[in-house]
Amino acid sequence: MRVIRARAMGFCFGVRDALAAAEQVTHPPQTAIYGELVHNEQVRDRLANRGFISSSEENRSIPATVTQVMVTAHGVSDRVRHQLVSSGLTIIDTTCPLVRRVHAAAQRLAAEDRHVIVIGQPGHVEVRGIIEDLSSWSVWATVADVEATRFSHIGVIAQSTTRPDVAAEVLAQIHRLHPHADIAWVDTICQPTRDRQEALEELLAKATVLVVVGGKRSNNSRSLLQRALDRGKRAHFIQTAEEIDIGWFESPDVVGLTAGTSTPDDIIEAVAARLDALAVLLSGDDACPS
Repeated sequence: MRVIRARAMGFCFGVRDALAAAEQVTHPPQTAIYGELVHNEQVRDRLANRGFISSSEENRSIPATVTQVMVTAHGVSDRVRHQLVSSGLTIIDTTCPLVRRVHAAAQRLAAEDRHVIVIGQPGHVEVRGIIEDLSSWSVWATVADVEATRFSHIGVIAQSTTRPDVAAEVLAQIHRLHPHADIAWVDTICQPTRDRQEALEELLAKATVLVVVGGKRSNNSRSLLQRALDRGKRAHFIQTAEEIDIGWFESPDVVGLTAGTSTPDDIIEAVAARLDALAVLLSGDDACPS
């Protein structure tokens, strides 16, 4: 068994910047994180241990003891931002610049009097933040979701972590079902997502089995897994090294390792160390996995 790593994986700059901002907060117990700073359970636990107040993404209520609110890397709508300011709260804004770019594209298309279609996951916090500022919108995640509409002027954008191949398929279906519409497409898929998807393709060309490390609610991590499954690869999704099962692997396997943009470096390294130890064990050496 041999282990190879994706050339691009783990934290993107937006996540690193958000966590760096959290490190600078001097009074965590007076600070509410508006949702999940990043979609990773281990990061969430570390923030809770520092005293940050967290709200779920479904019910983002703010306790009366809180004086400031940290907007997550996924962003919020302008409507929500104004509500927070009007409540007298100080905002620590960690919105990823590439998510801001998606918001700006949506607003430009809306200003052109277009019905805005977001290619992305319905209910995802990033998508919610985008559509809450729009008066006319649809959210479609797959080709099967696309419907013919009455709109003659349409603008299409993508959730920043959408798989490029999925976005292309959905966009093509939108064109097929709206043959006479004026359709404007703004490619808002972020470069870190593209980098990780391209690195994944390189990995899948060599690996017989894939291990993806990420949070359960991480859209980009799940996208990495789904792409591997679509390619017919054996693939496993884990959050920590402790979840690895030696039964997943055989001695001849080439194991590809990748991780979503919300996965901390230390967790990736722990997974890599566990896989390397299993490789030694399966090779027949006397060494045992740590």
